[in-house]
Amino acid sequence: MKLFQRLLIAPAALGLISPLAANATEVNLNEIENYSNSESIEFVNSFNDNDLNKTPLLAGGEGLVDTDSYDGGFSETTTASFSADFAIGAVDGKGVTTIDTDGDETLQAVYGFQIDLNTSFTGEDSLDISLDAGNGATTGALAEFDLNGANDAGGDILAVDGVTYTFPLGSATAFVGDNTDGSMLFTTACVYGGPSNTLDDCANVTAGITGGGVALGASYDFDNGFTTAVGAQFVETGIATVGNADSWAANLAYTTDSYGASVTYAMVEDGTGNDTFTALNGYYSFDNGLNISAGYEIGDLDGHAAAADETEAYFVGINGEVGPGELGAAVGTYGKMTESGGVMPERLMYEAYYSYAVNDGMTITPLIYTVEKSGSTDKDETGIMVKTSFSF
Repeated sequence: MKLFQRLLIAPAALGLISPLAANATEVNLNEIENYSNSESIEFVNSFNDNDLNKTPLLAGGEGLVDTDSYDGGFSETTTASFSADFAIGAVDGKGVTTIDTDGDETLQAVYGFQIDLNTSFTGEDSLDISLDAGNGATTGALAEFDLNGANDAGGDILAVDGVTYTFPLGSATAFVGDNTDGSMLFTTACVYGGPSNTLDDCANVTAGITGGGVALGASYDFDNGFTTAVGAQFVETGIATVGNADSWAANLAYTTDSYGASVTYAMVEDGTGNDTFTALNGYYSFDNGLNISAGYEIGDLDGHAAAADETEAYFVGINGEVGPGELGAAVGTYGKMTESGGVMPERLMYEAYYSYAVNDGMTITPLIYTVEKSGSTDKDETGIMVKTSFSF
């Protein structure tokens, strides 16, 4: 049995040994030990020697079943993938609380770890579970690498990051999930592969709804380059309840190997009204491997003052193969800009990266970026960092 299978079986075995020792008249510990060493031996609780019913412990979707028809191993459709990221770098101008007495950001190192479990019950559906751990955070000095961290604040805690079930619905594809993006089935016409957390959304900042609680959606592929999708996400404590921050969105895209375009429209409830956002994206790929991607999003904030009721975001990125790796550079707004006093304060971000695959399972990505200040109280921010990613 593979190491990963043993790691999953161990907690189950430990949990069962304790009650068995207190209540069972006889416990067959040899079978428990043998189960971890052989795929052909069933895991049996012998509460009564006369009880011939066996309940094998199975992983991969079957769960606990009252039958002898399984051998106690993983489902043939169950797969697991693992990834680990290590980042080191420094950022100047991130904020006064993280800057040392010389005005330079201290050198920091963080990591992230992820396990993705996938299984199918019919061959056309997919149950996907993501487990994350790490001490990265979206608010830390190295936040641009978007590493895993407990509740976005670090902490080295292993947690379920999302559970999603995708299945065919007639000729369409549908999904339901928790802690899943409502835009999971959307197609954004952007081929820029930058590693930063800010510019990797290609200016589809809010229209491509993300970060929801309960989510659902569906998509349809016309098999001629056109795809369409809808999605929604809700607050878990009050699904579709008036006043909650629920989001609804739709997406239409046309993509080919050489070019593509998409439009995404979303309505987001923010407690004061229904804000609307529209994002336009497109890309063009040249024969020499160079790609150009662009995006623009505009938002209308409902219930806000006339001089502060619009948002705007835009992005342009170039990437392509250079030598043994991929070189890319981009410029765009630092998130979305929100109108203030009738003026749209502009804060731009510039970045460049080079992603180099050392082998099939290891990639090194250095990133340098700068964020321009937007007011007299804001600071320019400059970061230099390197991420090493492992996949296995």
